[in-house]
Amino acid sequence: MSEIMTLPFIKGLDLCEQFFAEAIRPLLTNHFPNLRYAAGRLGGGSDVLGFDTPQSRDHDWGPRGTIFLAEADYKELAPAIDEMLHQTLPVTFRGYPTHYGRHDDGSLNLTFIDAPPVNHAVKISTAARFAQSYLAVDIAQPMQPVDWLCTPSQMLGTVRYGRLFHDSLGEMTQLRQTLHFYPHDIWLYTLAGQWTRIAQEDVFVSRTGDVEDDLGSRILAARQVQNIMRLAFLLEKQYAPYPKWFGTAFAQLACADDLQPVFNQIWQAENWQPREAALNEAYLYLARWHNALRLTKPLPAKVGFFHERPYRVIHSEQYADALYDQIQDPQVRALPRGLGNLDQLCDSTDILSNPTRFRKFRSLFYNSINR
Repeated sequence: MSEIMTLPFIKGLDLCEQFFAEAIRPLLTNHFPNLRYAAGRLGGGSDVLGFDTPQSRDHDWGPRGTIFLAEADYKELAPAIDEMLHQTLPVTFRGYPTHYGRHDDGSLNLTFIDAPPVNHAVKISTAARFAQSYLAVDIAQPMQPVDWLCTPSQMLGTVRYGRLFHDSLGEMTQLRQTLHFYPHDIWLYTLAGQWTRIAQEDVFVSRTGDVEDDLGSRILAARQVQNIMRLAFLLEKQYAPYPKWFGTAFAQLACADDLQPVFNQIWQAENWQPREAALNEAYLYLARWHNALRLTKPLPAKVGFFHERPYRVIHSEQYADALYDQIQDPQVRALPRGLGNLDQLCDSTDILSNPTRFRKFRSLFYNSINR
């Protein structure tokens, strides 16, 4: 591995695209000249999001990708293509091995060999199989509102932000177009859900500070900053990644230059009053943004008192209510208010990265509707 770390670093998506164009595609053309297929680098991995660094090369990184066959060709051709690649791929590409071993934890690691067969990391699938195994989505059926809400944004993002190198079938292109972002009413529903999360805890930052629980106030402020960031992703129609890359991805949003100085004020506040003031400044920024998008009738973007108590809020629940009122799709209107999507309900990696688990949350929405 130390030898690999000394090689010139290439961003993973670029490396994979070059690997396809110069190594895989010529082999497919030669051995399967009439093959119709798609190829790309989609799914899990920091490289798919463009966040890989030289350190990423120590596991699950390297020249790799997925070949997507027509369903009718899969049973016959997938084993033949796999074996052809085992026997004919070059053992290195751009200096990097194309052969993979495994670490003790099961992750892939690049391993130099002298000659084939190559234990490559080129998966062979179909659009339908990929969608089912990675997203638990049946592409033969239209996406339902609950399907959208129970698919983690990280998973949707790694389909949108990955790269398709070739597609003579059209199915993967269509899947990516479908999943590019939420349908309008689902977008309104998730925006409302995120405003609800802000409203549920905004005053707690002040209340805990007022009873001299500064630690509690700071923890709640950090939770609210995360809620603000998630709302910003939604307002910019971007999928938020999982925690390791959450801040990195946020820094690339158009709003980051405006909001990050406010976040610094929140972190540096020594007591709850300036912390409350800085949070309200961030809430007001979001409120003005909401009004500028004309998603609802204009709403007052101002700070007021929380009932008769000496804590100041912007009454963010009004933004959630107004968004819910704009939803037109009967199926989305029937969904329970306040739930939002799975990312707003759960932050467990073991759930959000596992389709067999995150799809079980569909019953939460259906049961709420049918009560």
